[in-house]
Amino acid sequence: MKSGKHRSLQLLTAATLAVAMLSGCSSVKNLFSGRNKDKSGEPAKLVDITPLVSANRVWSAAVGKGEKDLGIGQHPVINGNHVYAAAVDGGVSALDLNTGQSLWHYDSKARLSGGPGVGGGLVVVGGLKGEVIALDEATGQEKWTAKVNNEVLVAPSIGGGMVFVHSNDGRVTAFDAANGERRWFYSADIPTLTVRGTGGITLGPGILFVSGDNGSVTALNMNDGNVMWTTPVAEPDGRSELERMADVDGDAVLEGTVLYASSYKNHTVAIDGPSGQVMWDSERGGARGVGVSNSAIVITDKNGNVAGLDKNSGGSLWQQSGLLNRNVSAPTVQGDYALVGDFEGVVHWIRLSDGAFAARSKVGAAVTGKPVVADGIAVVQSIDGKLTAFSLK
Repeated sequence: MKSGKHRSLQLLTAATLAVAMLSGCSSVKNLFSGRNKDKSGEPAKLVDITPLVSANRVWSAAVGKGEKDLGIGQHPVINGNHVYAAAVDGGVSALDLNTGQSLWHYDSKARLSGGPGVGGGLVVVGGLKGEVIALDEATGQEKWTAKVNNEVLVAPSIGGGMVFVHSNDGRVTAFDAANGERRWFYSADIPTLTVRGTGGITLGPGILFVSGDNGSVTALNMNDGNVMWTTPVAEPDGRSELERMADVDGDAVLEGTVLYASSYKNHTVAIDGPSGQVMWDSERGGARGVGVSNSAIVITDKNGNVAGLDKNSGGSLWQQSGLLNRNVSAPTVQGDYALVGDFEGVVHWIRLSDGAFAARSKVGAAVTGKPVVADGIAVVQSIDGKLTAFSLK
């Protein structure tokens, strides 16, 4: 269980990080922000590019006061023609994907840090004090509330008539989707020191794939939470707690029966979902998750490199190093391009075929959460609580 001791260590780390930022020291600051290893420690300066595609701003909207410096990587979710987004201070909003028009808004006094997750007619969010709030997807009306023992930093997942919440103490709690009653829970051992954040839950047929702070993915039976298998994405080895950090904080991506996951310790794997067997293992990776296209897996590492890996073998296809130390978000895929945001609020499109910069647009404040894409429209959320939608031409 990620006890008060662990929480204190995280807070101490955050305080150390803040001091390091003021002092100009890069070794501690960059460990958690993605700015390390580069000798200078300075963010790469953006060079002029010749656009290969036009990134058109479709709409923008404010959804509340964003996460600021909490480092939780909030991002929206798309379901059908609707976009759902939560703000740490400001509640939950539903908007039209094509126009950005507000459909409904739920005002909450809770500081919302996890979510939203959408499914089964529900929109579910989690809070910094362990709140779990389920809303009607069509109206935003509150359906039920529940509580877990630790902060919720990742979107709940919904399926099989249940809502699954992964809290920051390593526990997965299953709630009845109809009334919020607890059905079962699973607890994982976690390291003393971890990257700020919690691994997501990816749903498969009757299975939950849980990404963990210990560097592993665990498959749980959806009905009762029993462990089916646990597979390391990276081994948490090293002489110190810092060296052993191997968090898998981004959502693993399930495509067919193959699960793709990436670790802070620079490993990305393809796992056979039913058996948990590793199909390939690449020594390129990052804690924030992967983007998946028809032929490539895209990762961003802790230094800000963006890399393309062959989907069938894990072999290196290309690397784009023009964003070093810019605290790059997890990638997603929009058509023939990978899409990431950075600490200055610049959104970058990178061509999947060769890793070349294709387009760039500034949205304002930093983008730390993974962009989301549906029907050719990408939506990014910046840390000031602003959503911006783009199409490509």
